[in-house]
Amino acid sequence: MQSKMKNNKIIDNDVTDEDNNLLKSQWYILQTQSGYEKVVQQDLLKIANSGIGISNLIHEVICPTEKHIKIKADGTKKEIEKKIYIGYIFIKMIMTNQSWFIVRNIPKVTGFLGSIKKEKGSKPIPLTESEINPILLKMGIISKPNYDHLINKRVQIINGSFVGQVGRVSLVDYEKDKMMVEIELFGRATPIEISFSSFKEIN
Repeated sequence: MQSKMKNNKIIDNDVTDEDNNLLKSQWYILQTQSGYEKVVQQDLLKIANSGIGISNLIHEVICPTEKHIKIKADGTKKEIEKKIYIGYIFIKMIMTNQSWFIVRNIPKVTGFLGSIKKEKGSKPIPLTESEINPILLKMGIISKPNYDHLINKRVQIINGSFVGQVGRVSLVDYEKDKMMVEIELFGRATPIEISFSSFKEIN
């Protein structure tokens, strides 16, 4: 497999224009042997911090944990961390043929979760914002967005059945990560519900 450098990034020669949508940093689920999640995470972070090879294609690697209180035999309490997803870690990376091959062949990695079947093989399916954001929020990597300032403001819908439509925000629901937008449909204002990742602000 041949590669070339472009704008300080490794680009595979055999990546076609059809694959250009994959050439951006996205989150993927990586399957590991149970009990080796942290080991794989550290191996990937070493690659990311090495400054060589595919280091600039790996941006974040997380192994989600949560804290629990364990009561010992003598009655004392001890705070411990437990993995939330046994056998899985999450990696944010630019998916090229080279990075895909190297990451999935790291010791104790069993492969990526989910794939898109193509003529040249299967490529992993990236997570959507609505799938990865709750995990990042729980770990404190990102903070809860605040869209209160958009009430009664106009936004443009960027995906879904009403892509391209412009409407006015009437309600923001943080529990559902959605907002209510009123668009003009058949000559009348019609409220529709969209996710936080389905709009862009209009200045």
